[in-house]
Amino acid sequence: MSVTPRKLDTHVDWRSRDVQDPAAWTVALTAADHRELDAALAHAKAKSSNLLDIGRDDFPLDGLVPRLAEIERELIDGRGFVRISALDTDRYDDDDLTMLYWGVGMHLGDPWPQNKHGHVMGDVTDQGRAPDDPEARGNELGLIALDYHTDGSDLVGLMCLRPAKRGGLSCVANVVAIYNQLVETRPDLVAALYDHLPWDFRGEQPPGGAPFYHRRVFTEHEGRLFVRFIPQYIKASQRHPDAPRLSPLVIEALDTVSAMANDPQFNVYMDLRPGEIQFINNYHVLHGRTAYEDDAASGQKRHLKRLWLATRYLTSRPESFKNVARSHWAEKLSVSRLPAAEKV
Repeated sequence: MSVTPRKLDTHVDWRSRDVQDPAAWTVALTAADHRELDAALAHAKAKSSNLLDIGRDDFPLDGLVPRLAEIERELIDGRGFVRISALDTDRYDDDDLTMLYWGVGMHLGDPWPQNKHGHVMGDVTDQGRAPDDPEARGNELGLIALDYHTDGSDLVGLMCLRPAKRGGLSCVANVVAIYNQLVETRPDLVAALYDHLPWDFRGEQPPGGAPFYHRRVFTEHEGRLFVRFIPQYIKASQRHPDAPRLSPLVIEALDTVSAMANDPQFNVYMDLRPGEIQFINNYHVLHGRTAYEDDAASGQKRHLKRLWLATRYLTSRPESFKNVARSHWAEKLSVSRLPAAEKV
């Protein structure tokens, strides 16, 4: 694809110096908010304990709706990330916390399947998968750092049930700022990532389908930048002999974006505590985590719940960014539930 890159979404071209104050991106829940959430939880549970039965109308949050609408606007047209602090972990067990998180999420978007199992509520915790397993996904890997990437939806949400014994900080980076700087300094790298590249399906392709697919890292649509950046999956496509070979320029472009995301001027770190929720715009903000240490025997095992959401605020997307692009994942929706032995 021949493209002449241009700057996009410069109104959200923030640097770390602009978001140094956590109060600027943290929504603190009030006593009134907690009462409303508790009432909404009771209302939802009276209908069903199954998350799949609970929609936005089943989790009424009339008082919080204006602030949730502002969060949605900020995610799509603003900074691109927010922390909500915090659900009452002393009052609720894991199931109730998960229902509360689900209810809040339903006001921000529609659930989006995260894998071939159709999980619309996922678990991010050490699930015993090896880092060199070519079909392991990031949410299944424990202890190691995860470099900056996007997920596969409009929005990604994480709620902390339990932090690690040590480490495991969440980090976000402004890929819009990275893109716009590269447009100025290395437009050839930007153009290379506008090409359709091969991506590894990680063993989750449709039955009988190819083990890789094609998509761009950068897409311009109606004057807005859309980004899908998981360099590990692009590079992993090369394990398939029939996948197109990545050029040295593409490899340089992927490595450059990763290096810039790790530059402190483009990122910010946060330590998610129990009950805290983070939402991210997957098209404008990359996310990752630092390495961590668990102590499962004493109950210190890092465990987050994950939502992928299709926001109703964003009314137009490129075709490849629509949920139907993974339609075989949506054939049977489900909720991830770890075996009891893994819940600490």
